[in-house]
Amino acid sequence: MVANGFRREETSLRLTRRGRVVVLGFLILVASLASAVLFTTASRAEGPPVGPPPTIVVRSGDTLWDIAARMLPGRDGRFAVDELRRLNGLSGSVVQPGDVLILPRAA
Repeated sequence: MVANGFRREETSLRLTRRGRVVVLGFLILVASLASAVLFTTASRAEGPPVGPPPTIVVRSGDTLWDIAARMLPGRDGRFAVDELRRLNGLSGSVVQPGDVLILPRAA
């Protein structure tokens, strides 16, 4: 085209196969770095709990079922008792007054 005596050429951007590979590699690198930043930030926020686990002292007449119902409301009783047994290394369901039981941390 000629405008005011100057010729203007229209050019279009054309990438060679090598150029497309470089651009694609760069985009993959940027996406990988962004996701790595997101995952490391999320894992830092969910770090291990701080401080000692919650405990309870068994009172006279308490059973694991009573303690699970009182201290872990909303959970299925069977699973709550199993969790108490696992956390405290109990092979049976018998607890004695004065025993100190570790409770699961709140979720």
